[in-house]
Amino acid sequence: MEVLDLRTYRDLQYVRDTENLMKTVDGKLKTASENPRSLNPKSFQELKDKVTQLLPLLPVLEQYKADARMILRLREEVRNLSLVLMAIQEEMGAYDYEELRQRVLLLETRLHSCMQKLGCGKLTGVSNPITVRASGSRFGSWMTDTMIPSSDNRVWSMDGYFKGRRVLEYRTMNDFMKGQNFVQHLLPHPWAGTGHVVYNGSLYYNKYQSNILIKYHFRSRSVLVQRSLSGAGYNNTFPYSWGGSSDIDLMADENGLWAVYTTIPNAGNIVISRLEPQSLEVLQTWDTGFPKRSAGESFMICGTLYVTNSHLAGAKIYFAYYTNTSTYEYTDIPFHNQYSHISMMDYNPRERVLYTWNNGHQVLYNVTLFQVIKTAED
Repeated sequence: MEVLDLRTYRDLQYVRDTENLMKTVDGKLKTASENPRSLNPKSFQELKDKVTQLLPLLPVLEQYKADARMILRLREEVRNLSLVLMAIQEEMGAYDYEELRQRVLLLETRLHSCMQKLGCGKLTGVSNPITVRASGSRFGSWMTDTMIPSSDNRVWSMDGYFKGRRVLEYRTMNDFMKGQNFVQHLLPHPWAGTGHVVYNGSLYYNKYQSNILIKYHFRSRSVLVQRSLSGAGYNNTFPYSWGGSSDIDLMADENGLWAVYTTIPNAGNIVISRLEPQSLEVLQTWDTGFPKRSAGESFMICGTLYVTNSHLAGAKIYFAYYTNTSTYEYTDIPFHNQYSHISMMDYNPRERVLYTWNNGHQVLYNVTLFQVIKTAED
C-alpha cells in the first residue's frame, strides 16, 4: 500500500499537469460534434496534435488498472489468512506457544511468497519520462531505499562521479522536489562513479580509485564494512560507454543486492555478482558475455540484468541476462531519453520504477512487467 501511495501521488501530479490540456481537447471535441462544419483541415490538425500530447496518459491509466487488480489479489490472500487466523484463535487452547509461533511464521511466509509472485515479472515496456527535478551537475545519482518491505520515505542525492563525499538526505520525495528539509552526510571515504544504492538503511558504494565496496549506515553515520571486489576493474578501466569511473555498479532488486562490473580475465565483459548485504561477500557470479564498454547503463529486475545500448538520445534496452537460467537474449525495448545523457539508471523494486540522472535532471520511468502468477498446483 505504501508503494501504491507513492506511485499514485506521483502519477496524480502528472494528471493534474495535463488537466488544462484535457479541458482544451474536451471543448474542441464538443464544438466539432455540435458544428462539424467548423472543423477545417487546420483546426483538425491542431486537435489531432493535442490528442497526441495526451497519449502519455495511457500507460499511467493502464498502471492504475494493474494496481487495482493487484489490490484484489492481495485482498483475497489477506482474507484467506484471516480465516486461518480465526481458526487458530478458536484452537488456541489446544496448542502450546512454540507451535502457535511456527504457524504464524508459516502464514508470514505465505504472505511474503504472495508479494513476490505479484511483484516479479519480465520487463516488457518503459513509460514516458517523469521529470521530478532539475538540480546538480551533468552527472550524479539519486535514490530511495530499495529494501522490501520498508516504510522509509527518505530520498538521497549524490552529485558528481569524481571524489564526492557529500550526500544529501531529504525527508520525503516532496521535500526533494522542493529542495527543502534535508541533512548532509559527509562520507569518510570519497566515491567513484554513480553506481550507488541504498538498501535497508545503508548506502553501498565504490571507494574512489579502488575496487573496494563500502557499506555506510546513515543513522549511525558510520562505515559498517569494507570489502574488495576481487579482480574488479576500477578507475575507468571498464566503465560504461559514458565513462565517469562507472566500473562498478551496485544495485538491488526483489532478490537482493548485486554488483555489476568486469575483470581482465572476463575480457571486459559484464560480470554479475550477488552480494551478501551484511558482509559484502560474493555469493554467486555470472559472466554475461556482453562487453561493458558497449553498454550505456544497466539495472536488475527480478534477477534479470537489463542493458541499454547507449547513454545518448535514441537509446533502448538492448540485452537481458537471466541469472535464474544463466541465459541471455537481445531485446528491443525503447524509452525516451529526454535530456540525451543518462549517467545513472537503477530500478527500485518497492515502487517498480526506474530512477535516472539525465544531464542534471532527476527523472523517473514506470515499468511494465509481464507477470505469471503461480499457484500451489503449478
